[in-house]
Amino acid sequence: MEEDFEGQLPDREATKRNAKWPDLLQELKKVSYIAAPMVTVSVLQYLLQVVSVMMVGHLGQLTLSGVAIATSLTNVTGFSLLFGMAGALETLCGQAYGAEQYTQVGTFTYGAILGLFMICIPVSVLWMNTGKLLVFLGQDPLVSKEAGILAAWLVPALFPYAILQSLIRYLQSQSLILPMLLSSPASLLINLVLGWTFVFKLNLGNAGAALSVGLSIWLNVFLLGVYVKYSSACKKTHAPFSKEVFFSLRQFFQLAVPSAMMLCLEWWSFEIVIFFSGLLPNPQLEMSVLSICTRISNELGAGNPQAARLILCTVLILAIGEFVLAATTIFICRRVLAYAFSEDKNVVVYIQELTPFLCLSVIVDSLQAILSGVARGSGWQRIGAYVNLGAYYLVGIPMALLMGFALHFKGKGLWIGTIVGAAVQCFLLSIVTSLIDWERQATEARQRIFEGTDPAQVIELI
Repeated sequence: MEEDFEGQLPDREATKRNAKWPDLLQELKKVSYIAAPMVTVSVLQYLLQVVSVMMVGHLGQLTLSGVAIATSLTNVTGFSLLFGMAGALETLCGQAYGAEQYTQVGTFTYGAILGLFMICIPVSVLWMNTGKLLVFLGQDPLVSKEAGILAAWLVPALFPYAILQSLIRYLQSQSLILPMLLSSPASLLINLVLGWTFVFKLNLGNAGAALSVGLSIWLNVFLLGVYVKYSSACKKTHAPFSKEVFFSLRQFFQLAVPSAMMLCLEWWSFEIVIFFSGLLPNPQLEMSVLSICTRISNELGAGNPQAARLILCTVLILAIGEFVLAATTIFICRRVLAYAFSEDKNVVVYIQELTPFLCLSVIVDSLQAILSGVARGSGWQRIGAYVNLGAYYLVGIPMALLMGFALHFKGKGLWIGTIVGAAVQCFLLSIVTSLIDWERQATEARQRIFEGTDPAQVIELI
């Protein structure tokens, strides 16, 4: 009997191996069904700011430089902070929905909006004084003035952005992608119309660009809010605004802080590079080009442990196809992309020179985005924060400063430093991901929901 049992083992193992490819193909279809629309949504939403930079870029190098540094500062101090903190919902809402604790999804979302609004208040005060702050930090006074105008007029966009990011995580946790796929292009279209009207017809310059962004985000929030309220697909995750919302704030912030640190440490490194470019000779040219490269680079990249592992493999396959296509497209269209942002020939030529580095950045960014997603979904944002701190602030930024200033590679050197930091980040996250015990991750996720364990407790280091 024992002999017969042992004789069956090779057949069973062969069956498992043969089943891997059909399972992988099936999961590829499932992930593509969600990933492709979400990629579209992310690009369309990110284009709101990119379009504004494009428009004001045609008003002159000074205006473009002001927009570049204002966009960097508002990203560092506001948008990236809200985006990163909202990432806590990827863990909280995702695991609550997977455990069929549907009302918790709505409660967590309310708590996130309330918590993010609290963060928006001091950020608004900072943005209102951006011009003075930049002059104090040694930036060009003319550039600082242009940047201050844009930052001040972006304040009305801050609060709806907090709501928008919370709604996106709320819908994404339920795989409800269609409403975002419909509202995002509508918002971008309005931004194009309003931006063109405010910037070129009403001659509002930076203020007009910022105002069009704010109104477009409000429209997106309104459309998604109507869907959430009246759609039957969201009915089971509706929750009353009760004292439970305030109780959830502690859980939200326990994950939101490391989640924000994880994303912001990476995001800030790119914006810091743009800031340092303002200290180089010819700061208007350097800031203009590096900000354009950053925008292009950023624009392009339930208790079932076996499925989680399979999804990771599947998404990595998709990432390879994505970064090959994106990098190839950028390189071929490098001249077209340059003229889309500016008509200044010096800017266009400089962008074309940086294109090979930009393509390499897209490849590295695609891989780190997948690995960072594993961290947020698993709830170990704190580990990701430590990884990003070491990769960018102990390696990337020092390398950028060394090559940009000490070795006199200027903007190219700054950009190469960020690529080195991203490569180190990918390497470290790959090591951490390879050590994941998927069975343990699935068990602990369900324990947090069903056994009273704090939902915001970060999974301890592997």
